[in-house]
Amino acid sequence: MSDASNIAKADSHSRMQYLIKESKAQNQLWILIDDDGCVMLNSEDENCVPVWPSKDTADAWATGDWEHCKAEAISLNKWRSRWTEGLTGDELYVAVFPNEQEEGVILSPYEFEDALGKGR
Repeated sequence: MSDASNIAKADSHSRMQYLIKESKAQNQLWILIDDDGCVMLNSEDENCVPVWPSKDTADAWATGDWEHCKAEAISLNKWRSRWTEGLTGDELYVAVFPNEQEEGVILSPYEFEDALGKGR
């Protein structure tokens, strides 16, 4: 499943593994931003920052309420040096490569950083 449209339809765990592999290969991951900052998703218990493995997969979310948003790359070094601690301080979580139904693995920022470090 190397095609982004196929991987977007895979289960949450497979999407997470794909994001980790691609992020490490490209040394970056992608978020959506607008004039107020990065977009957020709300799960039952957490407020989350969604992340995607590519510009195309992030852009696919820039529809409806988010059509004014644009994809922005964040280097893994910047993620590790600023985002992990910043999200933790703001009590935010990471929604890893959510699908169109807003389903995805939800991790704490440090759990996500650990997963990026492993990159199976």
